Amino acid sequence: MDIIIVGCGKVGYTLVEQLSSEEHNIVVIDENPSKLQYLTEKLDVICIVGNGINHETLLDAGIETADLLIAVTGDDEKNLLCCVVAKKTGHCHTIARVRNPIYNDEVEFLKKEFGLAMIINPEQTAANEISRIFQFPTAIRVDSFAKGHFELLHFKIAAGSPLIGLKLLNLHSAFHTNVLVCIVMRGDEVIIPNGNFEFKENDIVSIASQRHHAIEFFRKIGIMKTKVENAILAGGGKISYYLARALLQSGTRVTIIDIDRARCEHLASILPDATIICGDATDQDLLMQEGLDHVDGFAALTGLDEENILLSLYTNKVSNAKTVTKVNRITFNSVINELNLGSVIYPRIITADYILKYVRSTNNPKDSNVETLYKLAGGKAEALEFIIKADSPITGTPLQNLHFRKNTLICCIYRNGKVILPSGQSVIKKGDSVLVVISGYRISDILETLED
Repeated sequence: MDIIIVGCGKVGYTLVEQLSSEEHNIVVIDENPSKLQYLTEKLDVICIVGNGINHETLLDAGIETADLLIAVTGDDEKNLLCCVVAKKTGHCHTIARVRNPIYNDEVEFLKKEFGLAMIINPEQTAANEISRIFQFPTAIRVDSFAKGHFELLHFKIAAGSPLIGLKLLNLHSAFHTNVLVCIVMRGDEVIIPNGNFEFKENDIVSIASQRHHAIEFFRKIGIMKTKVENAILAGGGKISYYLARALLQSGTRVTIIDIDRARCEHLASILPDATIICGDATDQDLLMQEGLDHVDGFAALTGLDEENILLSLYTNKVSNAKTVTKVNRITFNSVINELNLGSVIYPRIITADYILKYVRSTNNPKDSNVETLYKLAGGKAEALEFIIKADSPITGTPLQNLHFRKNTLICCIYRNGKVILPSGQSVIKKGDSVLVVISGYRISDILETLED
């Protein structure tokens, strides 16, 4: 596809990085020459210094023949206007990043009136992910499929776990639970395990399951935690606002700590049921005064990665809270993974996943449609949900008789309200929602999981 990206901040750079690696033709527009210079040194893309709203600039970028324009500058209104000009000039699909909460209840109206393919809000998508984690704190990450009917839950094997030394083929007989192990991350290694795979301490394991079966499994292996009933959010930015709103709606008590008095006053006016504390979230005395040592959940959501990391490390030292750490920069990803930070959230990666799903969906054949896409294990693997739209070579044949590519696993089938954890005799049918985990290659259609 020919794709124009307007804005080269954190989200823009991540999009360029991921989309260019999938062999799309990328043109980037930004008003800051230094950002574009850095980009051209790292990636093989065309860069144009200019304003994405400007008609001539868009023409120079090839808007007349472009397939997609993605506007991710730091200005919501600029992103929307850029998409309008692009639609008037060319015939491409458009995606706008819109972050301001005042537009939150008008997303469908804006999409319709501006002719947008998608509106993406990185802060809200990050908040939604944190909310899912707080609803199920046993997991370090929860990915939802088939509109929430089944999930991919990720957890870490701690010292003393009954899983240590157990072979995968003995998992069901040992615990009698209806879960499917999809992928294991062991250090930097990504494994789609077979029956002889043996679990080890510190493995990060991903299981496909319905929520009630996952609860039963986690209880049997001794790591079940109940839903977060009270939470402290360090930092009062947009993610904290969206997260607090979701938590309050689910009955969770919320305390937000932020150092900016004007921001605190604003939060108090729009979140009357939350407790808003004006103070330094890195003040240990303040944290203990607010009950950090007894809190169920803690999210470090300040604007500084280093501050968030230190806050989560301290919280894990003084309490048993479920911790979530927001990280914007991923340069030191391997180091961060070694730290005891609980769940780590990368807002720009979450945003990129949503947009990649859309790109894959518009770039695939008619047999299936990418409904959901999540990058796993630092991008080394992917979990994709496909809606099967037509009969094809993958339908009507038992899975054991299909020749799948290496490092491919059919994890779950959702059919007519029923979740099926597949066996070799299972058959995929038209209309099914199918969860596939792959490593080492990329796909836009489920047929691409089969060997040629």
